[in-house]
Parts: sequence; C-alpha cells; structure tokens
Amino acid sequence: MTTVITTGEGTWQPYVGEPVLTPAMTDGHRSTPPEDLERLRRYLEAVVADRACPVHSAVAFNAAYFGYELGGDGYGNGPFDLDSFPSLTLGDEGPALPVGALVRIETGSDPLFAEIVYKEGRHPGAEEGADVPAWVSGAPVGVWGPQEGPETPRPVRRELLVPDLRAFGPALQLGEAKLRRFRARQKWLNKDGHVVVDARYDSVSQDGLDDSTAFLHHLLTHQREALLSPLVPMSVAHLAGSSDQERLEDALIGLLDTVTHALRTSDRLRTWGRYALTRTRIGAGLRHDGPLGGIDLRALAGSLERSAAPATRRRHGLSGSRTVYTAIGPWLRGVDGAEPLLTGVEYAVSVCRANLAVADFVRGDTDNGLRAEADVRITLDDDFESGGIWRSHHPGSEEADGSDPLRPAERGWHDTVQPPALPRTVAAPLQSAPHEEDEEGRYTDAEPADTPFEDGDRIGRPHYLRINDSEVCWQLPLRLAHLMEERLPLSRMVREGLTCLGVDRVPVRLEISHDGGELDASEEVQEVLLDLTDDSGMLRNVQWPIDFFPGLCLHIQWPRGGTVFRVHTVALEDPVEIDGQLVAHRYDPGVLTREGAPGCDRDGDSAAALDTRRLVLRAVRRFGRLTPDGHALLDRSALPRGVYHTTPAPHQVTALEQAMDELLVERHLFPATGSRGTDGEPHHPVRDGEPLIALIGYAPNPVVVPRPGSGSGVPSQDRGAEHFVHGFLRRLPPGSEPTGAQHAAYREHCRHVGKADGWELPPGYTFVTAHFRRR
Repeated sequence: MTTVITTGEGTWQPYVGEPVLTPAMTDGHRSTPPEDLERLRRYLEAVVADRACPVHSAVAFNAAYFGYELGGDGYGNGPFDLDSFPSLTLGDEGPALPVGALVRIETGSDPLFAEIVYKEGRHPGAEEGADVPAWVSGAPVGVWGPQEGPETPRPVRRELLVPDLRAFGPALQLGEAKLRRFRARQKWLNKDGHVVVDARYDSVSQDGLDDSTAFLHHLLTHQREALLSPLVPMSVAHLAGSSDQERLEDALIGLLDTVTHALRTSDRLRTWGRYALTRTRIGAGLRHDGPLGGIDLRALAGSLERSAAPATRRRHGLSGSRTVYTAIGPWLRGVDGAEPLLTGVEYAVSVCRANLAVADFVRGDTDNGLRAEADVRITLDDDFESGGIWRSHHPGSEEADGSDPLRPAERGWHDTVQPPALPRTVAAPLQSAPHEEDEEGRYTDAEPADTPFEDGDRIGRPHYLRINDSEVCWQLPLRLAHLMEERLPLSRMVREGLTCLGVDRVPVRLEISHDGGELDASEEVQEVLLDLTDDSGMLRNVQWPIDFFPGLCLHIQWPRGGTVFRVHTVALEDPVEIDGQLVAHRYDPGVLTREGAPGCDRDGDSAAALDTRRLVLRAVRRFGRLTPDGHALLDRSALPRGVYHTTPAPHQVTALEQAMDELLVERHLFPATGSRGTDGEPHHPVRDGEPLIALIGYAPNPVVVPRPGSGSGVPSQDRGAEHFVHGFLRRLPPGSEPTGAQHAAYREHCRHVGKADGWELPPGYTFVTAHFRRR
C-alpha cells in the first residue's frame, strides 16, 4: 500500500525548480537555513509517501541528489551508466553493498535494474524459527558458529537484499507476470522477490562501518561517475565549491547529515533506525485486522514478555533466570496469511512496522525496558540480523543498568563467547604519579599548561558558497588566532586570482557588515594589507569589531580581479546563551568550544591566573574528543596532564578532584563511560571487548533568548531578502530549444566538475544560470 500524493505548491520537482540541496547543507543541518531545510523536508515527505518501500536516509539522499521524480518516473531521467552498476546474482558471493546502492540483477537475458532499499543479515543459525540461538545476536561478520572467529582476512556474511524494481520508472520495469515467473523459479530472485547473497567484506572492521559511512564509500567508488555528472540537478563539486577528494567527502557527510535530520524531524514521518515511513501508512497498518495488523503486532509485543516469564513460581523462592532472543523476520513469516506482506518491498515495510510496534510497547508499557509485573526486561539486541533481534530476560530487575533499551547491545554474542560485561565504571579518583621534590624534600607545584590543541587545523575549515565568473564567496569561522593577530586568511583560489597584481604585498579595501550589530565607521571600511607570501594569502592589520568572537561564521566575498573584500555575518533567528555568553549570530560550535574556553580571549590564550575550576573546564574543552555539535569528552585520568605541564603535586590533584565534583554537581560538566583501545586511545561510545574507562564531558547547551517582540512566532528575518540560486538544469516544454548562450553557460558550468571542454546540454533541457531571487 502506498499513500496517494499530489505535488503541492512548494514541493520540489527535479529539473523544474531550483535544486533542493544547497551549498550550506554540505556543512550539515546545523549550518542549513531553516527555510532550506523545510523545503528539503517537504520534498522528502512527498518521496516517502510516493514510494512503496521504507525510505532509508541513503535512499533519500539518492532522491534529492539524482532527482527522483514523483508519480512513477523515479530515476528514469537520471545520469546513469546502467552498465557500470555493480551486478548481483542470487546465491553468489560478491563485494558487500550498502542500502542505497544502484544495482543490476543478472537474469541471463535482460538484467533487472534496481535500488537496494533494505538489507538484513540472513545467518544460517537463525533459520529454524523466531527463537534464535543467543550467539547469533550480534555475531561479527564471518562467524558461523559459537566460539568461532572470522576464518579469513576478507570475511563473508549472508545477507538478504530487498531491491526496488520500480525505481527507474516504467521504461526499465519488467511485467508482473515475468517477475512472478522469476520468483517461482527462484533462479534470479527468491520466492519473495529478494536477492540473498554472500557479502564479502574487506575486513571485520568494514562490517562495523555505520550505514552512512558505507554508503559514502560506495558513492565515491562505484557511483563516482554519476556523482560528479553535470546532468544531476546540482553536482556535489558545485555544492562543495571544489572537486578535491577530501572536500567532496566532507560535503557528502554534511549532505547525508542534513537529509537524515530532515527525515527524523518531520511531523509526518516516523523512523526506525534510518528507515522512514509515513505516519498515515503506519497507522493504517495498525488499524486493519488482517495478518500483521494491530492484533498481530500486539501479540508480538506480548510474546516477548511471555517467552522469558516463568509459567509458575516455584514453591520455594523465585524461578531461575531465562533469556530468549526473538528475531522479527522469522516471527513475521510464522503468521498465517502474511505471505503477501512479506514479498518485494512490502517485507521491509512489515519489518519496520513490527519493530516500531515493539519499540512503542517498550517506551510506553515498560520502565526502561522492564515489565515489572512479569519481572522481564525487553531490549533490542541486534538491529541488523533477521529483521532485528529482541532480547527478553527474567529476572529483569537484576539487570537494571540505565542503558537505552532501544540501542542494540549485542549481548547475545558477547555473553556467549566472552565473560559477562563488566559493570559500568564508577569514576575513580585521579591518581598522582611520583613527583619531583625540591632540596628540602617538599613537593613542587606544577605550572598550568598552555599546550596547543592537536586538532587546531582540522576544525573551522573554510568552504565555498559559490564560484562563478564574477566572484568567489566562501564561509570561514573566525579563529582566536585571527583576532589576536588581526588577520584573515584567504582561499588558495583567491590567492591564485590575485597573482595578476604582480606584487606580494599591496593595500586593499575591506568592508565589514554585521547583521544587527553596531560597528564604528573605521571598522565598516578599512584599508588592510594584502599579503600573498603565505600559501593561501592573508589580509593583515584587520580591526576586528569588539563583539566578534572565536567561532563567529564569516561570509566572505571577493569580486574577481578586484582589490575589495567584503565580510558579513548572519544573525540567528533567536539569540542563544552559551555559558553566560550571548551569541546572536551563526557560529561554529566546535571552534566556540575550543577557543571560547576559560583563558581564551582576543588579548591572549593562557591558563595563567585561572582558578582550579576554570582550569578543569579549559582542559576538557581544549583537549576532549570533539563532536560536530561542540561536545567534548576527555579521559578522566588524562585531566591532570591536560591541566599541568608536569605531574601535579598531591594537593593539586585533590583540588582538581574537588573542582571536578563541583562542576559535575552544577552540571557544567557531565560524566560518561567510554572504553580504551589497544592503542591506548579512549573511545566513545563504548567499543565491545575494550576495558571501560571514565570520561568527563562538556556540552555547550545553548539556551534560546527570544528577541523582544518575537512572541508571536513570526520569524524576525526579512522574508523579502534576496538569496543566491546556483545554476541548474531545467526541463523544457515540448518544442522548445535552449539558446546558444544557454549552451555556452552549461559548458562553463561543467568545467567546474573537471571536464575541460564541458558537456553539451541533454536533449529537452535548458540551463538556468546562477541568479538572485527573493524568497
């Protein structure tokens, strides 16, 4: 069953409207303007409603990037070389493919072209029914039995792939009668219309890659030609402003993050893992009283409780413990009359609906997974094998550990082949190593450290917003060094464009505008020094406004061939307060965490004169493992080394411990648990098989501070403001032809992708050049 949809006003139509993916999205959803994110969300909601399958975030990316057309055409107009698709043959061994892969299924005659929209493990050890052996749940790739490990450096796992055979529109579809014959013969497809293969992985660690990373690797290898084609609505090379491999990879990571966020924050969709379905479709399935309807799914949830609960209580004392592992796929196949709902893409729909029903039961009818009446704890143990495996354990009250019951724990495998997991780490006191003593035998106090942080070159990297014949625009977070040294680095593209000046140093003009802020006239227009002796070029002697701070996002424009540079900031719709600092403009959270730490300001960066509490905060923010949203996690035992140059004296260790306890109680910091790898590096979240360690973390926790008069909910920004639209392909009405100027503009557009002589416009299309328009 699919939801009937109509393309309403504002819903993107590929090759008709401007592309739905924008350059800002290459930095992730936090950098995406709300109106652009909402436009993407509306389109993805229409795609989910239009398609018969659950829409994985990788499939949603394909739709937005390659231009999936609603109403049945799908990718039929996409820029694909069908012969280059990886091939699949039922029962064969081949390289592992991610969800989102575009494939050709070999049939001996005309291949079937499809998009892989769902996959799961199909372990031989789980073939006997819904009640599966414990060791199967969470078993690593290449493992075929308990107490075994992968036998080869390139292990193999049996996987079931669900192809959408209608993804490429009617021109590449086989008739229903022929597909039924294929399923009946079980030569090219199995009886359910699926492909079961032995997926070969390059290593055990490759199996550990998350869906997005595996899909990203696939895009940059198997799908690279189509990825960089100028025939897509907007090439990633244009979105990223560069065809450099590292920049392409970063841009794709940001785009996938934005697409995933749009799916998860939609009021019209629900997600299981990375798969999205419309709420109306889920609700309709629960309301019907046939196979796999609401009655059956409620029975599934009840069976998870009953499977582990003892039938009776012993006369003396409690019943013994019991653990049961239930696989969703086999359970669904055991329901009478369910066969039609387990064929084709409907199988993926049924699996997602069943898991959502169990998850709702766990959220609403248990205490963090514990059914107190039966003393049974229900948790998700494996989210990949056999449609998902749920663990039921009695007595559940003995396992209360505060972990998320919906996060796959993979206890089945680990409890079988390894000793039971250690209890979660209790934060141990900081230890002090042997100390140096002075001539009189007294301990010497260590001095606070000012060690530069290791990731200084990896955070706050610039990215291009647009590049054309007239200008180059890019975005760059302001760094503490820029403020202290009164400088602004340029991009290499700009430096190369300025070599025509014939000199290394020359005065140029800098114009600064600060949305909603106040600037002195001397700050708005400045004469600064252009220094081309640096690898990327530099503006020096910049008078930064007093309220500019590390992490502030600068939008920089350079008109090609000129000696004027323009910098502007963008106001947040509502300001936020972070650790007492009012932030009213767009910012980079990673830079703000690192370079807004105690002891950092435009006059210097030093731990001198900081009290112990601020020394602790500074160390966590400067040396902790940084996440994209500005969180920082530090190995608790490494705190003294982050604070002091040398091993601190015992009384200094005691002071650090006291300060840390106070900051935890006041929630300026938070505790967490990680693990330590064989290389000594800390990891978070915990990695299986590694010893647990205590971590201490910092979270920015921005608090919205509404602008005066904004209580009505009307956005404060001007809806009449102009915004830039990149050039894109547009389908022409029948009988229309593009002009010579549009042919030339398209060839120039293509050169940015890397083909020196450009490409010709495809028949039936024109090229809309870059322009500004009002929202």
